[in-house]
Parts: sequence; C-alpha cells; structure tokens
Amino acid sequence: MTQFRKRIILGLALATTAVLAACGGGDDGIDDRIGISKPSVRVIHAVTAGPNVDVLQNGALTSLTNIPYKTVSGYFDVSTGNNLFAFNLTGTSTQIGSTTVDAHTGHKYTVIALPGTTAANVAQIDDPYGKGLLDTSARVRTFNASINAQSIDVYLTTPAVDLNSVSPNMAAVAYKAAVPASGQDSQYVDGGTYRLRITTAGTKNVIFDSGALSISKNADWLITTIPADGFGAVVPNKIKVLVAQSNTSNATAQELVSQ
Repeated sequence: MTQFRKRIILGLALATTAVLAACGGGDDGIDDRIGISKPSVRVIHAVTAGPNVDVLQNGALTSLTNIPYKTVSGYFDVSTGNNLFAFNLTGTSTQIGSTTVDAHTGHKYTVIALPGTTAANVAQIDDPYGKGLLDTSARVRTFNASINAQSIDVYLTTPAVDLNSVSPNMAAVAYKAAVPASGQDSQYVDGGTYRLRITTAGTKNVIFDSGALSISKNADWLITTIPADGFGAVVPNKIKVLVAQSNTSNATAQELVSQ
C-alpha cells in the first residue's frame, strides 16, 4: 500500500471518529461500519409486566441477572458460531425461553424475550450493520411482539403528514417478525422530529400514535410493539411501543403510549 493511500485511509478514519464523537455514536465504531467488528449481542426484556429474569449464555449465568421488564443490555462481544441464550426466572433453573444465535463477524444481534398468550417467547434479529463511514443518518427497524396485533404497518413521518398521502415505511410486520427482516440492514432516516403511527396492515386505521418525537443523528432505534396488557392480552390492537437504542451499557427502553 502506498503512503498516499495510507494517508487517505487514516484521514477518513480520523474524520469518521470526529463525526461519531460529535454526534453521540454510542457503540457505532469504525470497525462496525467497515464490517470487521466482532459479532455482538444485546438482550431485551420486553415481556410486559413480566417477572425479572436471569440470562444464560451457553448454559452459564451471565452478568445479566435479576433484570426487569424494559431492560436493554449493552452490546457485548461473542464468539463466532453458535451461542445459546436462555432466560430463566431469577434465581431458578426454570427456563422461560431460549434461542441460538449463529454469530458472524460484522453482525450485531438482538435477543428479545416477548409476551405470548400464556408464557414468554424468545426471538432474535440479525443486523448486518451496513452503515457508511461518514453517514450520520439514524437507523430504524420495527419488531412486532404484539400477539394481539399480528400484522401492522408502521409510518415514521414528519408530524403533519396525512397518512392517506403516503405508504408505510415498514409494511406488513407480522407477529414475531422484523421489518427490515432479520439478516437485512436497518432503514435509514435523517435526524429530526418525527411522528410514529401504526395501523392494522393494509389499512389507515391508526392503532398507535406517538405524537411528535425526536430522533438524533446516528441514533439506532429498534421499535418494538407489545401488548399494552401483557400476557393473555385479549383486546385486539391495544398496544404500546418500546424503543431500544444502541448502547454500550445496560439501559432502560423508552416506553411510548398512544397519544
């Protein structure tokens, strides 16, 4: 490699570091953006009003113990290949669900405990993270954990937009599925003021309206719909939303209720 090319690459890396530092990039590092980061996993407890849980990895207890509803762990590195994650009721060997993550270099994974009809379920999302070096856009994805709203359309627009004039940003999001789908990169939006509205799929029947909300540059949002009433939710389309943001340490998801 010539000295000129080395200087160009170094300059781009320094510029990217400055951009990420200025915009609060969280775990959004250069290694993530060029696809050489170690595979990493975060865990979300999205079981509405559910019990506290312990998280196990490959049968061993992790530092994620006695975590309550709305906990979003920071991303942590894992080995490539299969990693088994399980949720146990705190302090017991009673497992409420598990999933195996087939981890690959440059990918981030989210493991979610979510409410079912009578018990918890577990799902995962594979995020290949394809963001450009100098891109300051926010990344967004929707995951439907609402057993009482099994197919939804998601609109993320400026607040005054008439839904009849636009198509959904993320359409036909099925129960226990994500859009963009697991294995695809997130969608990208500019930072600014938005309004999140959710309808039953294929209609303009709004079942959730966030009102105005702010999305920062370089934000990384996982928008998760959940039943407002938790286990055994029977009221169709009565939902709320958890927003999990990309973190390097444990945090609490932002809970949004319809305005």
